[in-house]
Amino acid sequence: MSFLGLEGRTIVVIGIANRKSIAYSIGRTLLSEGAKVIYAAHTEKRRDEIRKLSPETPVFVFDAEKEGDTDRLAAEISAAHGQVHGIVHSLAFANYSEGFKPFHETKRADFLQAATISAFSLLEVARAFKPHFAPGAAVVTIGISSLLVTAENYGYMSPIKAALEGITRNLAKSFSADSDVRFNVVGAGPLKTHSSAGIPEFIRSYLYAERLTFRGRNLETNEVANTAVFLVSPASSGINGATIVVDAGLGMNYFDKKLIRSAMRPEQP
Repeated sequence: MSFLGLEGRTIVVIGIANRKSIAYSIGRTLLSEGAKVIYAAHTEKRRDEIRKLSPETPVFVFDAEKEGDTDRLAAEISAAHGQVHGIVHSLAFANYSEGFKPFHETKRADFLQAATISAFSLLEVARAFKPHFAPGAAVVTIGISSLLVTAENYGYMSPIKAALEGITRNLAKSFSADSDVRFNVVGAGPLKTHSSAGIPEFIRSYLYAERLTFRGRNLETNEVANTAVFLVSPASSGINGATIVVDAGLGMNYFDKKLIRSAMRPEQP
């Protein structure tokens, strides 16, 4: 048995989109550690694509916006695969179809849709799967590094990700009343994924973030995935209600001398 102790444990990974998604990287790592992985994808078309990508893993369809779909998903997975030892929640969506707008111009419909999919869905998933959790189960969700909380091009997703963290902590407390299920967040720095491609001016932010990291190199998706796998494993049993930041140090490197010189350089006429 490996240090992580994931052999034979059933882990549901929600939010897989394609080969570049964090969820896919997490799933591959879980499989390599001997876990039984179950994917949940947004549409039937996406489900069929994931089946081709990962033929060895069951794939279910799940629409976080659809009323009652979470209960259906939990019931179907439980009926087919029994108790669940862990869930990875990797869902995020924001409507940037009209391009970037200042935060104060956020539309109610856009905010509520993003909040439902990206944050409140975690609460619904936890509630629906509660009767189906095995003892010592763990739930992990993918958040963002604290440095990104006021990033302008993240727009209204920044407070929604903050809400996701709050929901996670409150679920950890709420579940502790009658279970030992744990809830944690991976606070990830910028990543090149299918979802990030829709963020306005993302590449500029990504390259800037790279200069802030201690190592001068941005995160790889597998680095975030490895942390999520650790948190969903029994090896992290002492961690609950926490956000583990994985950003290669960019949130701690504000006063790098090269960046200071660059910022204070006189503007060219």
